[in-house]
Amino acid sequence: MSNKTLAILSYVTIIGWIIALVQNNSAAEKSSLVKYHLRQGLGLAIVSIIFNVALTIIATVVPSLAILGLVGYAFLVFLIIGIINASNEVEKPLPLIGHLFEDKFAFIS
Repeated sequence: MSNKTLAILSYVTIIGWIIALVQNNSAAEKSSLVKYHLRQGLGLAIVSIIFNVALTIIATVVPSLAILGLVGYAFLVFLIIGIINASNEVEKPLPLIGHLFEDKFAFIS
């Protein structure tokens, strides 16, 4: 697979992320583009899961705050922005949260 395809795949489900990681690790020359988007995709998934768990707990305790679930659509927008950046082969962080993951996840090499 091309580096562009692997970078896009890193945003599409956890299985896609794992496939992109394995393909990039097995490549003779590891792509910085793929590594960057693997970090961004994993960071987005982690933040999304933490947000959804916290929101579920909050909505269970205070049902009137369930409307905050609409904020979850922001993660869908971030996912689309990440895919667009990957398809344009640009190493640009995701809005608001992307800068947090640029130098994290050392196991992605």
